[in-house]
Amino acid sequence: MSSGMLMGTYTHNMDVKGRMNFSTKLREILGDVFIITKGLDGCLFVYSTEGFEELANKIRQVPLSKGRELQRFFMAGACEVEADKQGRILIPQTLRDYAGLEKDIIVIGASTRAEIWDKAKWDKFNEDFTSNKLEEAMEGIDF
Repeated sequence: MSSGMLMGTYTHNMDVKGRMNFSTKLREILGDVFIITKGLDGCLFVYSTEGFEELANKIRQVPLSKGRELQRFFMAGACEVEADKQGRILIPQTLRDYAGLEKDIIVIGASTRAEIWDKAKWDKFNEDFTSNKLEEAMEGIDF
């Protein structure tokens, strides 16, 4: 796996079998095998195996009384994927259903993970993300 920050936006199509091309650039950073799981805001999160292990370790640090929901959410639906010779990955039906993935897909690099979005959801998210919301989010990083 190459070290690097995941960034950029990539448009893809999903076929009827749930396969989609996954950017070579992102695969170079994530590695040959990576993990897809349910994410926030109705998208899927994509982690390198090392990144997913870091997430799992952080969740294990949370007392079970509070952490069990996180364990269930992120771990139960997680799956390991590997691109085929054409650079396609297969997204399981349960994850496609969760994220509403059908045909038009957007994959974004989001620092330490990638995210897979239904294009209409991604467009809506961007419409709703106002300048005021951006300013509020930036307050926490002393920008």
